[in-house]
This record gives sequence, C-alpha cells and structure tokens, in this order.
Amino acid sequence: MTRHGKNCTAGAVYTYHEKKKDTAASGYGTQNVRLSRDAVKDFDCCCLSLQPCHDPVVTPDGFLYEKEAILEYILHQKREIARQMKAYEKQKGEQQAERRELSRAAAQEQVRGFLEKETAIVTKPLNPFAAAGGTGTEGSGDSEPGPSTTSAPEDKDKQLPSFWIPSLTPEAKASRLQKPSRAVLCPMSGRPLRLNDLTPVRFTLLDGSVDRVGLITRSERYICAVTRDSLSNSVPCAVLRPSGAVVTLECVERLIRKDMVDPVNGAKLTAKDIIVLQRGGTGFAGSGVTLEAKKSRPVMQA
Repeated sequence: MTRHGKNCTAGAVYTYHEKKKDTAASGYGTQNVRLSRDAVKDFDCCCLSLQPCHDPVVTPDGFLYEKEAILEYILHQKREIARQMKAYEKQKGEQQAERRELSRAAAQEQVRGFLEKETAIVTKPLNPFAAAGGTGTEGSGDSEPGPSTTSAPEDKDKQLPSFWIPSLTPEAKASRLQKPSRAVLCPMSGRPLRLNDLTPVRFTLLDGSVDRVGLITRSERYICAVTRDSLSNSVPCAVLRPSGAVVTLECVERLIRKDMVDPVNGAKLTAKDIIVLQRGGTGFAGSGVTLEAKKSRPVMQA
C-alpha cells in the first residue's frame, strides 16, 4: 500500500484512518475531537456575547463579561427568580388549602360514622323466643331492624368494574416545585454573583490611534500595563482590583508580590485583589487547557 492509499483495502493492517472512517460511518463508539484555535474565544472577549469587550468587568473567579451583557443577565435572573418564587407561593397556598379540605373531610367522615353508629342502636328490646320471620310475642312485633343492614348489590352496581377507566385512574398532578434560591449564579462558574463583586477592567491598548473596529481585526490588541508585553491567550494574565489594570502573571510574581502595591495607582494590595483572568485555549495540547469535544454513542459488545 502506498503512502497516500488511505482508501486501499488490500492491506493486511487495519489502519487508524480506516478505523476512524468506519467508526464515523457505523454510528457506534465514542468519538473524541481536539478543538482548534478557531473554536476558543480570546482572553478579552465576553463570556456571554463572545465578542471583544467595550466596557469589560471581571468576577472574583476571573471570568470577563461585557458590563451591559452581565447586567442584563442579572436582571433577567432576578425576574426569573421572582416568577419562580410567585409560582412556589401559589403552590404553597394550594397545598395549605388542600390540607384544610382534607382535614374538613376527615372531620365530616368522623361525624358521619358516629351518626351511623348512633342510628344502628336498637331502641326496643327484641324477643329472643320469636321466630326469624314471625310476629313474636307482645312488645317484640314492633321492633324494626336498624339501618345498618344495607343492600350490598346496590353498592356493587355503583362501582366500576375496570381499573383502566379514566375515572378510576390516579389523578395526574403537576410535580412539586422546590423553593428557588434568591441568589443569582454566575453563568460560567455557577457561584453566587452580586453586582458589587464585578470589578471594572482597563486594558492598555497596543496602539491608541486604532479605533474599536480596527482592534477587532488585529490579533494583538493589548499589552501589560507595567512591562508592556503583548497579551494573548498564551500569556497568563491577572487583573489588579484597585486600578483594574491588566498585567501578566510573570509581572505579578516578579514585581508586584514583593511589595504588594498596585504599580498603577499605588494602592495596597491583598491576595484577593489579584484576580487571575480566565483565558481561552491556544489549540496546542501543551497549553494546559482541555479542548476536547466528546460524543458518546452506543457501543457494540460481543
């Protein structure tokens, strides 16, 4: 088999290309695909709109958002939580009304049972020497049987013979709603997110004369605020909370952590003031970012 004979079937070896081709055509087995550089977002793009940020803000976990997009998301989540809370309160009221109705029905059933027992008591003495169908002696002919002797055939006629008749099937009730949490969750990390947790980010432009439209078409748009190194997905970055400046992690480890002072405005820093910016992958396997897409399909077993 030649070097380019991928579709050749005369070889004695089941090649990797043939295996992948047969797996894709058969519809069985799990497929793994390594995503390329084109499938990941840039470090300065919003996690919601996937577009370069015009007014960026960052969460304590390092996820970058466009301010307008994240505010709209927070408002939408608050409206959704209010709607869910209203539905939960309505369900709670219905459950309370149902419990009151059940307790009222139980009390009525108890009263009905008591009245049935009271009316079943015989007020006149029976003559034990009287025949079953005879008139008996005096004082016993007027005795009447209690109302407890009801006709069983009438009750059987009222019962439906088939369990699959709709009137006898269990009532289909809606699933019960759980009490919703009032906390708004971050769409990326899943942790509670408040408006006060958002920190404004100020990128240092590589070329200040280029407008926003021109920045989108450029691969290198921003630089470190201290060392003037180019920023990209392959360069780990951090945001300084007091000034919002974006610097490289190398600058943080070598310069900023020694004095813990913001080099932009001179403010004191703490460990929480240094926010590591979450970045996309580079497309290389050694970048440390998992960029694999997996599709699980049925597996044929012998």
